Amino acid sequence: MAKQYPLAQVVVQLEQGRPPEPDAGFLGAALDPAEAGLLLIPVPWEATTSYGGGTSQGPQAILKASHQLDLEDAAFGQPYRAGISFIEADDTIAELNLPAREAALTVIEALEEGKKAPAELALVNRASEEVNRHVYQQARAVLSQGKLAAVVGGDHASPQGLIQALAEQHADFGILHLDAHHDLREAYEGFVCSHASIFFNVMAQQAQVSRLVQVGIRDYCRREADYARDLGERARVFYGAELFRSKAGGESWLSICDRIIAALPQQVYVSFDIDALDPPYCPNTGTPVPGGLSFDEASYLLERLAQSGRQIIGFDLCEVAPGKEDEWDANVGARILYKLCGATLRSQGMC
Repeated sequence: MAKQYPLAQVVVQLEQGRPPEPDAGFLGAALDPAEAGLLLIPVPWEATTSYGGGTSQGPQAILKASHQLDLEDAAFGQPYRAGISFIEADDTIAELNLPAREAALTVIEALEEGKKAPAELALVNRASEEVNRHVYQQARAVLSQGKLAAVVGGDHASPQGLIQALAEQHADFGILHLDAHHDLREAYEGFVCSHASIFFNVMAQQAQVSRLVQVGIRDYCRREADYARDLGERARVFYGAELFRSKAGGESWLSICDRIIAALPQQVYVSFDIDALDPPYCPNTGTPVPGGLSFDEASYLLERLAQSGRQIIGFDLCEVAPGKEDEWDANVGARILYKLCGATLRSQGMC
């Protein structure tokens, strides 16, 4: 690990444009996490992914790609001055990932053949619950220091522990969920903590989440749509087709963003699945779906959210899977991550 430095010294180093050490942290900074205002929790986990793989490598790939980012953001100025740092990855999660992924593949193959694999299914569910406990404990430790916390996945099951920890601190908050999928399936393929079940679990377990606002949804089953409808006032969905028709009819993206944000309460958690974006931005993500937001549309939505007077209390970025031939997905992921950091810090008056 690179030697770590106080925030003031890191800011000087970054602004002088010194090349980062290869093992430096986010943005190439060798920042002591104790000096950071926002701590990023890496979760290298992808046991229940149901199509493409590789998202467990996302946190490290994003961190590496972030060394190439310029520091000045057009919307948020200089978020790095508040201090942004990855905490050290929990080795237990990485150790659980491979055997759980192998067991999950056995379960999926058995289902495809009309059979069951109960021992392997139980293994995956136990491992998933343990991952949730580890993330929850990490998040509680960060929040207890008065710092902001975010998760960098990993598949979209990764942030459940963070949301649980935030629910202990906040009696009422909303979730802005950008995704191609509802993620409202109950125990998908038998996996209780599936990437496809994250918001079924959150809405069932966290009464503090008063509103789930989903944006860009374009690949889902009828049961999920019915569940979202049955949530009543607790849910509002802006389907991808709806967004396209609004734009085709002449409504500005500014107006659409403000309609989305108006559906949110004062305190907001942002959950960003990279497949919310059009697949050219994330071709290696596990479940890409044609259509989706452009990078600029997603960025502007975050900008408007930060300008709205609402307070972003935490966020996650999930499902970034680095390509085998290039770093494009990680490059885009690192830039979305910096936008999320900037929006969160601006909403908190920290940049």
